[in-house]
Amino acid sequence: MKKILLALAFIAGTACTTFAQTKSGDSGKFSIGLEGGLPVGDFHNYSNYIIGGSLKYEYPVANNLFITASAGYSSIHIKSFDLSYNDPNFSLQYHSDGGSSGIIPVKVGAKYYFDGHFFGEGQLGAAFATGNGSGTAFVYSPGIGYTFAGGFEAGVRYEAWSNNGTIGQLSLRLAYRF
Repeated sequence: MKKILLALAFIAGTACTTFAQTKSGDSGKFSIGLEGGLPVGDFHNYSNYIIGGSLKYEYPVANNLFITASAGYSSIHIKSFDLSYNDPNFSLQYHSDGGSSGIIPVKVGAKYYFDGHFFGEGQLGAAFATGNGSGTAFVYSPGIGYTFAGGFEAGVRYEAWSNNGTIGQLSLRLAYRF
């Protein structure tokens, strides 16, 4: 996990330096944020909470409309639980001691500012699981938020990861824009 976080920090630093050197006027904004999520649906039976961070870039394409690109890391904290399934032809018993699992969501989308501060946003992309034998899921996340004076931003979104079933979270992102 330390290698993944180091790689994300390196990529973010390189991207910031590159865009800072080519930036002229108000060509776009970066934001770096902390995220916390609560599992929704049946997923709350297996997870307590999700915590992570992300880097986002938004580029203006029209009045109040921005194209966004983001990448981050989310740690899913898993509850201890038992599952059992019994059928005359098949029986299954499973036990989890809990722990955590990592996800790297990479998304693109659009963000629209209604009045300069309130915004609505939608993003689509892929979520890459970090464990052994892990896969990739389709991710989508609609949300709303508010940008404060001084560069701070708060947003709430629903985010779902879909691959042979869907798991979702209600997430809060607190970020600083620069």
